[in-house]
Amino acid sequence: MILLNETYAYALEAIVKGSEVILRHYRSEIEVVTKIDGSPVTQADLESSNTITEILNRTNIPVICEEHEIPEYDVRKQWGKFWCVDPLDGTKMFLARNDEFAVNIALIENNEPIFGAIGDPVNQQILLGIVGIGAFLIAFEDIHKENKWIPITPNSRKNNPLTIICSRNYLHGSGFKFVQELERKHGEVQFIMKGSALKFFDLALGTADLYTRFAPTMEWDIAAGDAILQCLGGKIVQVDSNIPVRYNKVSLYNPHFIAKTKQFLTK
Repeated sequence: MILLNETYAYALEAIVKGSEVILRHYRSEIEVVTKIDGSPVTQADLESSNTITEILNRTNIPVICEEHEIPEYDVRKQWGKFWCVDPLDGTKMFLARNDEFAVNIALIENNEPIFGAIGDPVNQQILLGIVGIGAFLIAFEDIHKENKWIPITPNSRKNNPLTIICSRNYLHGSGFKFVQELERKHGEVQFIMKGSALKFFDLALGTADLYTRFAPTMEWDIAAGDAILQCLGGKIVQVDSNIPVRYNKVSLYNPHFIAKTKQFLTK
C-alpha cells in the first residue's frame, strides 16, 4: 500500500529539514527575544518556520504557522483545507536544553485534522497519523521507506494506576479538581511530566492514558496530536462539554481540553 502521497511527503520532509535547523542552533549559543505576549522566541523558531513554510508552500495549500502573520478569520474561513504548523513546539524546553521539544504539522480539512505528524528532533523520530489509514512511528532516515515504518496498534488496556501526562507547570487551579474526580472514579493516579507535543508519543504508545490542559494553548499545539489519537481510537475533547475540539476558529486559542486514549475510553 502506498501511504505517502506527494502532499504528505512534503510534510515529512518539512519536519526533517526543520529539525535540522533546530538542532544546529541547539548545539550552539541560543539567541532569545521576547514576543509581545511575553513568550520567548529564538532564531531556531524563526528559521525552522521559514524552512517548513517554504516546503509546504509547494503543496499550494494555505499555511498557518505560529511564527508567521496569521490571516484574518474572514480570509481563513474560506479555506477548505490548510496546514497548521508549530515550527518549534516547546521553546522553553529548548532553552532549558532538556530535549523536550518538537515540530508539529497537521493538515486540517473542514475544521478537523486529517493528518498529523510530530517530529522529535533529538531522537530523530516522527509520530505520524493519517486518519482512515493508521498511525506509525518513523525514523527520520526512513520517511521514504514505508516498509520500515512501525505501525502503532491501538491499546485497549488502561494503565494501572491511571496515568496522566502533563506539562511541567501543570498542577494548579481546576487541574486539582479534575484529578480529585479521577481519583474517586479510578483510584490512584500517577503523573508523567513532559514538555511540548512529545506527550502524544506517550499517549500513542500506551504509557499514558490522558493529557489534560487547563492553561492557554493554540491550535498548532495539539492539531497533529489530535489526528494521531483519532487514528488510535482516541480523541481530544473540551473539558466542560466533552465535545471534540474544532480548528480554524475565530480565535486560534484552544478551550481547556482532555486528550483521551482508547485505553481510557474503553472502561
